[in-house]
Amino acid sequence: MSQIGAPRGRTCSRSPRSRTLRSVATLTSAVLAVTVLAGCSSGDEADETPAAAQDNAPAARDRVADGGTLRWAVDALPTTLNAFQADADGTTSRIAGAVLPSLYTLDGRGRPQLNPDYLETAQVVETEPKQVVLYKLNQQAVWSDGREIGAPDFVAQWRALSGRDTAYWTARNSGYERIEKIERGKNDLEVRVTFAKPYADWQSLFTPLYPKQVMGSPNAFNDGARAALKATAGPFLLKTIDRKTGDVTLTRNPRWWGQPAKLDSVVLKAVPRADRADALAAGTLDLAEIDRSAAERIALALRDARAGRNGAEAALAHGPGAAITPSKALKSWALAHGSDDEKAAEVQAARKKNQEASARYASAQDTLAKYVVRKSLEPAYTQLSLNGESGPLADERVRRAVARAINRQELAESVLKPLGLPARPPGSHLALAGQAAYADSSDALGGQDTKEAQALLADAGWVPGGALRKPAGTKAGSEAEQEAEKKKEGEKKTTEKTSEKATEKVPEKKAGGSTDAKKASDTASDEGLYIVGDDKPGDRRAVPAPVIGANGPESGTDVLAPGSAAARQSAALLARAEALDTGARAAQQAAKPDQGMAGAYAPRGTAAPVTAPEAGKALGKDGKALSLRFVLPSGPGSESLRAVGDKIVRMLDAVGIPTEVTKVSDDSFFKDHVASGDYDLALYSWPASAFPATDARPIFAKPEPASDGSLLVEQNYSRVGTDRIDQLFDQAAGTLDEEEARELVRQADARIWAAAGSIPLYQRPQLVAARADLVNAGAWGLGVPRYQDIGFKKPESSKGAERTP
Repeated sequence: MSQIGAPRGRTCSRSPRSRTLRSVATLTSAVLAVTVLAGCSSGDEADETPAAAQDNAPAARDRVADGGTLRWAVDALPTTLNAFQADADGTTSRIAGAVLPSLYTLDGRGRPQLNPDYLETAQVVETEPKQVVLYKLNQQAVWSDGREIGAPDFVAQWRALSGRDTAYWTARNSGYERIEKIERGKNDLEVRVTFAKPYADWQSLFTPLYPKQVMGSPNAFNDGARAALKATAGPFLLKTIDRKTGDVTLTRNPRWWGQPAKLDSVVLKAVPRADRADALAAGTLDLAEIDRSAAERIALALRDARAGRNGAEAALAHGPGAAITPSKALKSWALAHGSDDEKAAEVQAARKKNQEASARYASAQDTLAKYVVRKSLEPAYTQLSLNGESGPLADERVRRAVARAINRQELAESVLKPLGLPARPPGSHLALAGQAAYADSSDALGGQDTKEAQALLADAGWVPGGALRKPAGTKAGSEAEQEAEKKKEGEKKTTEKTSEKATEKVPEKKAGGSTDAKKASDTASDEGLYIVGDDKPGDRRAVPAPVIGANGPESGTDVLAPGSAAARQSAALLARAEALDTGARAAQQAAKPDQGMAGAYAPRGTAAPVTAPEAGKALGKDGKALSLRFVLPSGPGSESLRAVGDKIVRMLDAVGIPTEVTKVSDDSFFKDHVASGDYDLALYSWPASAFPATDARPIFAKPEPASDGSLLVEQNYSRVGTDRIDQLFDQAAGTLDEEEARELVRQADARIWAAAGSIPLYQRPQLVAARADLVNAGAWGLGVPRYQDIGFKKPESSKGAERTP
């Protein structure tokens, strides 16, 4: 099992549920209406249409030429060919999809469909006393060594992934631990799987299916399938993995019983995303996922071609030679042929360099004009994660305030609208538009509302001037007023009393005991907020002392005093929050005299030092300033994510929430910050699943404190969860009524929204560069490739002639 050392929490699992780390990545103090938490949404029925359709140039097989080689970019060579190991990656999955059985595949709406290449039927044939699923296999289905696919393969995979034998180094085993036994049916083509307890997502099992030679022993599972597969059963075979050239070669399977693959071979080429535009320009790829800049370059080349401009003309129009005016060209020629030999040599070298650059650009534009950009939306969404383990975000009111400050529609439009893609923010954490479980439950949290965000902050105790106020013990309301009266009797006596009261309050806090914390698990204010010790470094945040951290208050554990005094205090705080409206604040700024100026040696535009009046308007609590640490990746492929982060910073600032942006390397972003909990805010993505009751469970599971004081979070990197959310997932996974399961998933999603540990922002764009004559390949959206149908279109003029690259 892959485990990341985490000072703030561990990502190890507490049960045999899914433990895979998926890369590329969540209660309120107010009582919510039952109808909201029951999953009310903007539409009562699931959205039947994906947000964006597939764009993969569909073509009938008789329009596809036989033969040819497809050069397909991947991020890296696979570290393992075993998809059930922790270091399996996207390349592992791509190879598995082409060479191994998939009993169910996903259609264009992201819904599982029986794969007739391997199954004739698969259905639940018994529910009492146990659930029994009967698989009837395609009688022609065989492994590449000629052996029939059958019950022994199912049994071997179940035993390897059940979690009962720890000698198998498995990364995930969800569902397999529920199986009681597997046996042969009436004949060799029938497999009966009996479950110890009901399992709704049984269709997720045995995909991919490995031969018993891989799953039959721990050694074969752990090491034997990392670099080679002893047998396969797909339209393609794994021929070679060349570590020197970075190529994986798949060839047509001569034993394949289904419709034969159109291509002779597929070469998966390891090309980093930053290098793909150049690889496409060099004509060394046929298919590649690309970023926005590469897509724009291809679009420009296509516009030039449609306008009748060749590469050389394009280079003069917008390439390296575009800035050279006739006068500059004349002057350059004169200097290159002048009497000053040294200057002439220098200019001649520069002219030659520019001519070579122009030639390369011209050639690249001519090549790029042979590609098209196919686009859809990935089966994944980008979210803002709010770390609820400690600090201000441990209080669900502050998390909700952050969420209510964000305009999700604006962020989605900023990313997707320039690409011509639909910009509708996801309404669910657990499914995407088009999938069966999808329903918009975002109303459980609410949309962007500046005043509501400010009111939530005030209710949590974060008020203007709070950073300047020293804590006056833990008393509030009428008790605080009485203490103020007693101050007249002597400062010393008052100080002693305050100290005594504060000392008395400490054990109560350690016991977790606010009154609200004893409510039902999905409505208590401290539900799912597990603060791990006070030993975390407090000097990470570069904010004015005293810092928020180990030496600061543990926000979220303090509550307002009850009774009429609390009501008066709340009203006063709400009034102050109203005054923080952006417009009112700007008006106050304009009415005040000059607050000072930057130092004499500061660059122009440097902010003036914060003066007492400015500090008095900053939000704070108990002498601590409000500030959130926003961690973002700094790599060249993360420009779009950082642009979204900048917009979020401005949105939070508008409601009075300052942020400290920390940019870290791409390599350390997820492992050292997100997974380890070293952040307050972070942007990362999660893939969608056709089986949310199983796959999403560890992402939103309630964290549990470990014996060593750390936190067992599985994949819940926001560290926010509730017992009720866990119960709903378990109920959804355990019912065989499909509609009931979907409704339970929607209820779980509504509670995840209410917990405000993660805020879905937009479905990720999927941009794919493809040869113009390549068909049945491109942006698959929620679906998956059908590898045997991919190929090159027959030339129109030859009427049946086949393409042979």
